[in-house]
Amino acid sequence: MLIKSAVFKISAPDLKHCPKSTLPEFAFIGRSNVGKSSLINMLTNKKGLAKTSSTPGKTKLINFFTMDDSWNLVDLPGYGYAKVAKIDKKEFNKAVIDYLQKRDNLTCVFVLIDCRREPQPMDIEFVNWIGNSGIPFVLVFTKTDKISPNQLKNNIEVFMDKLKESWEELPKYFSTSVSTKAGKEDLLNFIEKLIVK
Repeated sequence: MLIKSAVFKISAPDLKHCPKSTLPEFAFIGRSNVGKSSLINMLTNKKGLAKTSSTPGKTKLINFFTMDDSWNLVDLPGYGYAKVAKIDKKEFNKAVIDYLQKRDNLTCVFVLIDCRREPQPMDIEFVNWIGNSGIPFVLVFTKTDKISPNQLKNNIEVFMDKLKESWEELPKYFSTSVSTKAGKEDLLNFIEKLIVK
């Protein structure tokens, strides 16, 4: 799939302000500084579509973008900017929790993980929460060009081994790099298959 048109629609502070839409939605979320905005810009071929920043937690609203008038890409606030320790409605962004649990046309969530880091408690806890909530998701390991292929393989295995402590069936995952465009085609093809279903 090649995205020809990527249009910003609206920034919503909470679920009730999210646009009414029947288009399938694909949401992107991750810890601060995981490279979410850069990945979105790479996928859409629009350099400034999602705002990138060296300041953690630049995304504070739920941002909606429409792709080729056929699906919505949703940029969710990172779950690290508030130094959140637990996935809890009082501590986490309630708007994000509401969106993830109640948005009818949410098709899949891409949970971004920095491949260079050892498994972070916040990432593991979020993955466990979203899995237990029955929300469809996949993992996306980012910044794969920053480490060697062997280190990448090892780091992903360590992360998956950590998940095995509480998961019977491990989630699907992708490996990506904004610099080399690695994983771009795989992600877009995955989205396309879900849209066609």
